[in-house]
Amino acid sequence: MKLVKGRAGIRPLIEAKGLSKYFDDFLAVDRIDLEVYPGEILALLGPNGAGKTTTIRLLASILKPSTGWTKIDGVDVLSHPAETRAKMGILTEHHGLYSRMRAIEYLAFFGEAYGLSREVISVNTERLLKQYGLEEVSGKRLGEYSKGMRQKLALARALLHDPSIVLLDEPTSAMDPASAKQVRESIRGLKSSSRAIIICTHNLNEAEYLSDKIAIMSDGKIISSGTFSELRRKLLGKPVVELRYKGSDQLVKNLIHESYDVSYWEPGFVLFRSENPDADNPRILDQLYQAGVVVLSIAEKSRSLEEIYLQVVHDNGSGQNR
Repeated sequence: MKLVKGRAGIRPLIEAKGLSKYFDDFLAVDRIDLEVYPGEILALLGPNGAGKTTTIRLLASILKPSTGWTKIDGVDVLSHPAETRAKMGILTEHHGLYSRMRAIEYLAFFGEAYGLSREVISVNTERLLKQYGLEEVSGKRLGEYSKGMRQKLALARALLHDPSIVLLDEPTSAMDPASAKQVRESIRGLKSSSRAIIICTHNLNEAEYLSDKIAIMSDGKIISSGTFSELRRKLLGKPVVELRYKGSDQLVKNLIHESYDVSYWEPGFVLFRSENPDADNPRILDQLYQAGVVVLSIAEKSRSLEEIYLQVVHDNGSGQNR
């Protein structure tokens, strides 16, 4: 499945075509296409074993694809691995922290590997340690860090060289709620017209909060993708409007049943589907007012990413999207 339609005149910062990966006879990633443009955050969702982490590793050239290719800012990853990796900040499932190092030593080590000057390393290290609340523990060895502290330091390492491509695999796992919120706000702050971000997460609220686009994976394939609004409309149908009122049930029934698909009805309460609630609701409100019906509330019912995700996974399990 192709993730999104192209944007005229703009080159994607992350692009993959026909990307597949076999481990012996096991197909972990199955011919996926995706594009992420400057200023976009893509959330990659799916159950355990769906192929999300393998996809991240393929994009980062940690793994070599069995078929297909990846380009970073128009440059082929396999042909120019050093050039493309220099543009990436990667947070993997396993951080590779060196337990006997201290935070400043650890970040200095990677800063030198990125080719940064000592001055830039010092400035960026100070800023990132402060941003993630690690200043007070910067003198401790990393083996003394909690899981959440290690996660934040690994994220600081991924951002040390101000990359234009950011690949994050479960960025808030093992974090307490306050730390997770801090990291989510940091990720939102990373979004810019010159940066593209992919996040793998099991946290659907996090994905809905952060992402511009969503791709849901299962069995190595992208089985559904688009913006939240596109997926909501495609998978859940027309928006549902909830109307509460006082007055003639017959008047309301005549008005709503004539023009809309009613999904639930009882005196004083109705649920119906509307193609465009923003346009329809004010018109309904005016008509009911003219008819002497008191409207207590009329609003589109919110529908969450969880509903979309469960619908996609259910349909895929039923064979509808295979």
